[in-house]
Formats: sequence, C-alpha cells, structure tokens
Amino acid sequence: GEPYRQVWLRSIRNFVLEGAAARYPRLKEDQYLVIKEPNGSVGAPLLLEATPESRLIFLIRDPRDVVASRLDAFKRGSWTKQNRDYSTPEKLNAHTRRLAKDYLKAVSQVQTAYEAHSGKKAIARYEDLRHDTVGALKTMYDALEVEVNEAQLRAAVEKHSWERIPDAQKGSGKFYRKAQAGGWKEDLSSQQVRIIENVTGPILREFY
Repeated sequence: GEPYRQVWLRSIRNFVLEGAAARYPRLKEDQYLVIKEPNGSVGAPLLLEATPESRLIFLIRDPRDVVASRLDAFKRGSWTKQNRDYSTPEKLNAHTRRLAKDYLKAVSQVQTAYEAHSGKKAIARYEDLRHDTVGALKTMYDALEVEVNEAQLRAAVEKHSWERIPDAQKGSGKFYRKAQAGGWKEDLSSQQVRIIENVTGPILREFY
C-alpha cells in the first residue's frame, strides 16, 4: 500500500536492475541498455519512479494505424497465431474497440510517466521516424544527451531499413506488414475509424 511505497519501489528497482545485470553481464558502465516494451508500457510510471536515472523514449504512432496492424496480426492465419474471429461486422468492430481501448490505456500511462519524469527524455513519432529516420534519431539522441557517430547512425539506419527486408517476409499476415503511415485509410472501414477516433480522441488531438 501507499504507506510502504518507498519499500516496494525499491523492490521494483532491484528486480529490474538485478535482472538486467544477470541477462547482460558484459554491459559496461559507458554503454546503454535499451528496452523496448510496448505491451508492458502500462507500468511505465512505476518503472520510471523506481529508476529515476533512466532515460525515457516516448514512442507514439497513430492509433488508427496501430489498431489496423494489430487486427491484421490477430486474424486467422497471421503470424501471432491468435486466430481471432472477425466473421461478422459486429465481432470485427468489437475487436477494434477493445484494441483501441488497450492502446489508449498504454499510451496514457506512458504519457503520465513522461510528464512526471525529471530525467532525460524524448518524444518520437513513428511517422517522423519513417519520413526522416536519421533526422528523427539525431533529435532523439540530442534530447537524451547521448553522443552518436553520424556515420555509424546512417549505417545502422541503412542496415535495418524497410527496403532491406526481403519482399517474401513482408505483407498482410506477416510480422513485417506495411511500415506505412496512414495505411489505415486502406485497412479500416469508416465505422472502425469512428470507433477508434472516439476512443483515442485525446491522443489524436494532442499528437495528430
């Protein structure tokens, strides 16, 4: 409970740091361990409070594209093997609403953590990363006060670019699907768009 907040915050801190040390024993003092955790981001406020020296990257994407991507990932025969039933408009819309609510909950928690965090932090929009990857990353590194070699950065961007992924590994039902900002306009019905916009309105108004 709240009277023992500092006690269990220390427990969270020890759990995270000791776990990281066990999994990455070769990590040096002058190196960074980057953890990308979309599904666990609802815990961001507690994680950042427990590790205030951490640097936070708030990565956000248009919720309409996020929901469209997750619907594709959960459909029958897709890469996640979830095999959700979209056989009627009612079932499809119900899944759409649930995924939109999940997104709003997760992003709202990250936003809460971002606003409360007094350490180094940066906001990055997926759309900006796709439009100008190197420029968006340089802006992020500057905000986080992390030195970066631009030549190495450009090489890393090129190595992991969407264009380098084989065509056979890309497309509907696959882990690498579109990487296209605004692709939701082709993927969602007008009713689905209304559902998502109604649920995630606060996020859309602030960031889009």
